[in-house]
Amino acid sequence: MLESFRKRLIIFSRYPESGTTKTRMIPALGSEGSADLQRQMTDYLVSKVKTFTEQRLLAVEVRFEGGNERLMRQWLGASFTYRHQGQGDIGRRMERALADGFQDGYTSIVIIGSDIPGISSAIIYQAFEKLKKNNLVLGPTGDGGYYLIGMQKAEAFQAYPELFKTISWGTNKVLAQTMAAANQLGIGYALLDTLKDVDRPEDLTVWNRALRYESDSTAKKRISIIIPTLNEANTIEETISRLPKSEQVEIVVVDGGSSDGTAELAREHGVRVLSTAPSKAGQMNAGAAEARGEVLLFLHADTRLPEKFEEKVLTASARQGFCSGAFSLGIDSEDRGLRFIERVANWRTRFFKMPYGDQALFVSRKLFHEIGGFADYPIMEDFDLIRRLKRKGTIIILPELVKTSPRRWQNFGVFKTWLLNQIIIGAYFIGIPPQRLALWYRREKGRGVPKNKD
Repeated sequence: MLESFRKRLIIFSRYPESGTTKTRMIPALGSEGSADLQRQMTDYLVSKVKTFTEQRLLAVEVRFEGGNERLMRQWLGASFTYRHQGQGDIGRRMERALADGFQDGYTSIVIIGSDIPGISSAIIYQAFEKLKKNNLVLGPTGDGGYYLIGMQKAEAFQAYPELFKTISWGTNKVLAQTMAAANQLGIGYALLDTLKDVDRPEDLTVWNRALRYESDSTAKKRISIIIPTLNEANTIEETISRLPKSEQVEIVVVDGGSSDGTAELAREHGVRVLSTAPSKAGQMNAGAAEARGEVLLFLHADTRLPEKFEEKVLTASARQGFCSGAFSLGIDSEDRGLRFIERVANWRTRFFKMPYGDQALFVSRKLFHEIGGFADYPIMEDFDLIRRLKRKGTIIILPELVKTSPRRWQNFGVFKTWLLNQIIIGAYFIGIPPQRLALWYRREKGRGVPKNKD
């Protein structure tokens, strides 16, 4: 998850005063209606950052116009710090906010506007993740501006003020001019998904659509199924179609940048789709940050859950001492070698209480966030999570079988895959870093797997 204390999220907003707020909306909504829209949109954004503040994953500051600090604190609460935006155009005010943040000791800072209905905690998470490898991150809007800007490395901030000069603020040239300035300064940047902002009466349909979705999705959920994907077009439709269409179960697909239409196929099946960088641990953390269920269930895209799985999960999670659980492993093949691997894996799981990710791990949402989610490892992230969970309570292994695809064994060879997995586990236990293990694992599998296979 995000490291705490060295990251700051800054929300740019305005106190909702009639006649001075969202003035472009006044012809359609009136003065009071426009102020109420500002209030609603800021409240909407604040609801998306609660996960981060509750778990102390980052600090949040509100930079405001209108009103005063007392009124802002009464409105949005005591969880945030508050500062007035100060004088100057929007560029000068953002530059000042960043400079203050770096001076306060933060190393990664993200500024976000309060009028973006499509914003999610997953996008905020992704912005900070991209700042690990880029000095600048931008969230484009559909009208040529940006809804989010993030920067890192305070020691290099001397050059960043140039990003806010000679920009035609309020026009459709803002994003293009900012990227051109970054290129000229040699500042590497990354872009997030393009979202629409709400500035004019014709944009109200965007806001109303977001409200309808929020109303449908905020009904109390019992289980959130989180599916990380990367080029899973051949499996994702069947996986989703086998899941229940229940008001108590939500499905969140977190795509890592598929090029085969995986995300589009998932959306066609009516589930929520988030986009992040291609990291299974990061994708699952992003999905968990956005999930609303009391129990999080992490499902591989090529794994099928047993019938009435939700009853089994909820019954297990209600047991005394429960902290996490998983199903028994089933491999969707009649190969005798894979039947043997099934038996060995299930014996090991029951004896050592160490299930793996392809067994559909489930855990309470509260505990998952409490222990920091999946470590940012390229491999063994599920193994590491279970080791930490075992210190918190009982791991329950259900007898019902999931059915997972045999492709990863078949592509490389059943025995070779099993042996390679055991070596990786042993190397992890003696302290070899997961980053090094991942490089070795990919190299070994690459020797026996065609490049177009998993």
